[in-house]
Amino acid sequence: MGSLPRGTEPVSTAGKAGSSTPIQHVILAIQENRTFNDFFATYPGADGTTTGAIEKSAACGISKSKFITLAESSLIVPKDLSHGYHNYATARNGGKMDGFDLAVFAHGPPECAYPYQYTDPSQIKPYWVIAKQYVLAEHMFETQGSGSFTAHQDLIRGATTLGSGVALVDYPNGEPWGCDAPTGTVTSLITADDQLEPRQGPFPCFTYRTLRDLLDAKGVSWKYYTPSLSQLGGPLWNAFDAIKAVRYGSEWTNNVISPQTKILRDISKGKLPAMSWLIPDEVDSDHPANTSDTGPSWIAGVVNAVGTSKYWDSTVIIILWDDWGGFYDNLDPQQYPYGGLSFRVPALIVSAYAKQGYISQTDYEFGSILKYVEQNWGLGSLGTTDKRATSIIDCLDYSQKPRKFVAIPAKYSKEYFLRRPPSGLPVDTF
Repeated sequence: MGSLPRGTEPVSTAGKAGSSTPIQHVILAIQENRTFNDFFATYPGADGTTTGAIEKSAACGISKSKFITLAESSLIVPKDLSHGYHNYATARNGGKMDGFDLAVFAHGPPECAYPYQYTDPSQIKPYWVIAKQYVLAEHMFETQGSGSFTAHQDLIRGATTLGSGVALVDYPNGEPWGCDAPTGTVTSLITADDQLEPRQGPFPCFTYRTLRDLLDAKGVSWKYYTPSLSQLGGPLWNAFDAIKAVRYGSEWTNNVISPQTKILRDISKGKLPAMSWLIPDEVDSDHPANTSDTGPSWIAGVVNAVGTSKYWDSTVIIILWDDWGGFYDNLDPQQYPYGGLSFRVPALIVSAYAKQGYISQTDYEFGSILKYVEQNWGLGSLGTTDKRATSIIDCLDYSQKPRKFVAIPAKYSKEYFLRRPPSGLPVDTF
């Protein structure tokens, strides 16, 4: 363990730094690898579709570009799909949104019509119930056209830009993805003019500031709930494993909490911090090639735990999926330097102050969540995408009387997740 530079140890959070708003707690629950259209293609009033533009491809037997009908599919998708930066650019096809069939996973054949599907709503009923009772943010865009490694960095920092005029993209070539990676592991980069530089980046142990720095400076408590890291054979999710000051400081023990189910006990015991990141067990993540259907129930269990606790009137739960996962989406994202925004991902906003049944058409990105947290506690700004992003504040109405909680029906109960042993599986492999 290396020594820390001066100034990187956290400010004490022994005191309770409060917000001037009714919201004293934010939980960011992060699921895996789905586009908005994959989960909400047929949601009433939402910007979804059951048809998709597809580019002609001799390899796929498609003789001309056309629109095809999306297949209704199970929540359990048999295979992982292509979703690195190169395939994002291929799928987007200059804004025509018709190249999803041409994406190639690793060195295999093109995906063809496989990405052109959407999930049977009956299999993700808790998500639809949450959307109906609270807020569905239909224009939440992943910050970068990339996979889960950079997406999780964006959710603690808002960007993966480095001081040399480039940004991190895709995933490191060693596992786990962070300071614990094997010696010689490197990252990939993207330049300001969108040129991909594979394996030209630094070792994945970074010194840039994250939301943790702003929270610590103001004495605002936080925890990062994540599956156990006892098995380092795969990219087990922990964004702070790539942040040197956390990985080699006291917060690695005090603020990084495993297993993730401890959030349920913290809620019931009155120990919920102000800011929480919540990473699921792989089997609860909704990730393609996952053979479990427990993801919607896991999220419902967390919402129900908060809803039946003393925290209901003071908490916002933000539920979103970390990247597009290779699935079709119909809405072209805005373009910014360093790869621009990627495709839409589902996002749900739950609170006693959430607008009931509201479909927000405001354009959000991951920095929108950081901006909301920063403004809620007066933290200042990281100066990354949080600076340009629009806060999710329009999803809430602090002037309304706190709404009475109504439980979210689910196939598996909260107690199921507390009793079940951890799977030990990597949350993601791409």
